[in-house]
Amino acid sequence: MRLKHRTVRIETKEGGIKGIVLYPARRQEKLPGILWIHGGGYMTGMAAMVYVSEGMSLARRFGAVVLSPEYRLAKKVPYPAALDDCYAALRYMYDNADELGIDRNRIVIGGESAGGGLAAALCMYARDKSDIKVCLQIPLYPMLDCQDTPSSSDNHGLFWDTKRNHWGWSNYLGPLYGTPDVPQYASPSRETDYRNLPPAYTFITDGEAFYDETLTYIKNLNDAGIRAHVDVFHGNFHAFDYLIWTRNAREARRKLRENYQRMMSELK
Repeated sequence: MRLKHRTVRIETKEGGIKGIVLYPARRQEKLPGILWIHGGGYMTGMAAMVYVSEGMSLARRFGAVVLSPEYRLAKKVPYPAALDDCYAALRYMYDNADELGIDRNRIVIGGESAGGGLAAALCMYARDKSDIKVCLQIPLYPMLDCQDTPSSSDNHGLFWDTKRNHWGWSNYLGPLYGTPDVPQYASPSRETDYRNLPPAYTFITDGEAFYDETLTYIKNLNDAGIRAHVDVFHGNFHAFDYLIWTRNAREARRKLRENYQRMMSELK
């Protein structure tokens, strides 16, 4: 499916941010809307990463309108700036659904790494505000826990390790880092009530830093009666799905497409 793109301005509490919208060149009915949040450890990255993301792959294969926000990075301003910007993008998607061609009953939030952490946090935030219903979350290998877990402590995995993890969290949380006052919207692993969150799908490798926090997140959702599934692949590559020439990446992408199609069809 051929996609078009355009840039939009999203108004925020602090002024405005850029958003990139991808949409099918031909569309005859309202489509799912996917808010896709880029990764980068809360410290790096840009909205244009959507062009190589799984969000774009889903839109191209199944048809969807994708919005990628250029949220503020922690190297300039800490939490809650990124979450505020992503919520503003979700609000923009919902308020402009008719113009964007989006079905308000089929809004999906996804992202990779820190973007996956923001996706999970945003689902909690939207649930608690009770103003926008999210039908599915796709937090791929998400950055969820500001404290060390068995897999994130003394981790030497490729592309993301313990040292980088401490660097990302300390900058993102700012003065909250290392204190007991970190809210669940900053570090979703702090959540204690997982009821009424959207169904979830994710994948991860068993040797990377976020392995344990990802499995814990999926377990907590399941324990709360939420349909959630994780596929685990062997390896220590963070963001391994970008290595499209590998067997793991190809299989992970296949699993994502399979689960997305199944979970979205169950909404009808």
